[in-house]
Amino acid sequence: MAKIKLTDLVLRDAHQSLYATRMVNADMLPICDKLDKVGYFALEAWGGATFDTAMRFLNEDPWERLRKLKAALPHTPIMMLLRGQNLLGYRHYADDVVAKFVEAAAKNGIDVFRIFDALNDPRNFKAATDAAKKTGKHIQAAISYATTPFHTREKYVELAKEYEQIGADSLAIKDMAGLLKPYEAYELVKALKKAISIPIEIHSHATTGMSVATLTKAAEAGAEILDTAISPLAMGTSHSPTETMVEIFKGTEYDTGLDSGLLLEIAAYFREVKKNYKQFESSFLGADTRILASQVPGGMLSNMEGQLKENNALNKLDDVLKEIAVVQKDFGYPSLVTPTSQIVGTQAVLNVLKGRYEMLTAESQNLLVGRYGACPAPKNPELVKKALAELKIDAEIIHRPADDIPNEYEKLEGEVKKLLGVDNPPVEDVLSYAMFPKIAPDFFKKRADGPVTFKPKEPSAVPAAPTAPAPNNSAARYVVNVNGANYNVVVQPAGAVAAAPITTSAPAAAPIASAPAGAGALVKAPLTGVVLRYSVAEGAHVSKGDDILIIEAMKMENEIKATVDGNVHFLAPIGAKVSSEQPVAEIG
Repeated sequence: MAKIKLTDLVLRDAHQSLYATRMVNADMLPICDKLDKVGYFALEAWGGATFDTAMRFLNEDPWERLRKLKAALPHTPIMMLLRGQNLLGYRHYADDVVAKFVEAAAKNGIDVFRIFDALNDPRNFKAATDAAKKTGKHIQAAISYATTPFHTREKYVELAKEYEQIGADSLAIKDMAGLLKPYEAYELVKALKKAISIPIEIHSHATTGMSVATLTKAAEAGAEILDTAISPLAMGTSHSPTETMVEIFKGTEYDTGLDSGLLLEIAAYFREVKKNYKQFESSFLGADTRILASQVPGGMLSNMEGQLKENNALNKLDDVLKEIAVVQKDFGYPSLVTPTSQIVGTQAVLNVLKGRYEMLTAESQNLLVGRYGACPAPKNPELVKKALAELKIDAEIIHRPADDIPNEYEKLEGEVKKLLGVDNPPVEDVLSYAMFPKIAPDFFKKRADGPVTFKPKEPSAVPAAPTAPAPNNSAARYVVNVNGANYNVVVQPAGAVAAAPITTSAPAAAPIASAPAGAGALVKAPLTGVVLRYSVAEGAHVSKGDDILIIEAMKMENEIKATVDGNVHFLAPIGAKVSSEQPVAEIG
């Protein structure tokens, strides 16, 4: 039996880190037959950002993806990444939703639940671990690795013991930013092997250039399983190449026993597939040692790059990376992994663009007051005070946060019944809605249209053909394909009035409603994002500092406040995408 086993991340974390999680089912399924023959410990193929992205950008049902992959991989366990009480969303869910989600995931095809909590708070493991035990599936508890004064080898050993006691079948060290150094990996694994009896898996991103050496030393210290990615989707912000690690161990006591020839065939397939996603490719393709200071995980880097581009602020990236270290310290040194990586990263962007802590996202406020669990270190007391005041609560939460959340599955199911117009909606649809209540309704409407497609085309528009003949002096409708994506475009003669709104497959910035010149003070969007909801009614009287609407930007909720006293008139509709500095309301 091979001493070292490998988990390949090509179907999830590799393309999440390099291509913003955009790989579609059509590019995964054709190679599954060969992947299934390799003999991996597991294939990580679900969870993380795949659930969100499938509905938001790909028009694919994440549950259908799981079922199709399970059918195509009958001999290889499928692993998912589960964020404990957060599941796959950005808040804590009630215990009944956690139980339903884990049960449904197991039923649809998950064999290995890799469960972690961004704060390494064992209380946030309980509901997910208890639910996973009932399914009989493999439970892997993951420790989120960071290098701060409060993340020590002794603390990791203490956590490992606790996770083994709560029923974990294996332990993972989740090094999401490539911070685990080779010799520290050796010492850490040695210490863990003395303390626990369950197998140890090492997950280390290649971002800082250390991962190949780190995996090698971890194996020498006794780690039984290593995370890798097939070579075309390896390195950069992704992981060590599978073939490289196989060759390093070949002929030694750590030989994986995997077929290099088969792996090369799989690599050749993905070498062609990745051309479809060139437009999403991260620019972080080499080793970036700035991450040793900022501790930004691989997937967050590529996403942050895109987010700064959206806000015309890519030149601020170095400033943001430096600011992340400041925010992480002020927030009590949470490890930077979803959702805390998004919370800290988005706050750092806001600090750089708008002034330090001039705006606190809703998620930042909740993290500061304890609604995500206990942070490893004390937080900036002035920020905690500000967050408590914003949330209108008296004191930080010191108990298990989920204890404050009443059962909510029945309520969510009722909302989905109305949404779909059915008496018995599939549990999977209810859970999709629970994870992303702002995205799922739109996805349900478009689901029958089928997934988007990506093709390896250079940035250029192909000749457009009208979808229907246009009468004289009337608007003509065209489908224009740019970079493999279809856009519906309306062209009309000068002076003509469009008979219907123009729609595109990617939302454009919302039009600004007309208002008399000088009628009032304009409130502008701080970042490019989507208007989620209004906090007050149209025409309501507000005072300076009152919340008037919520904009979702960079997956975080940002409360937009009144700048003056007066009656509010909204200029952007709910659900509209707005650009940075675009007026979204007028107060006068």
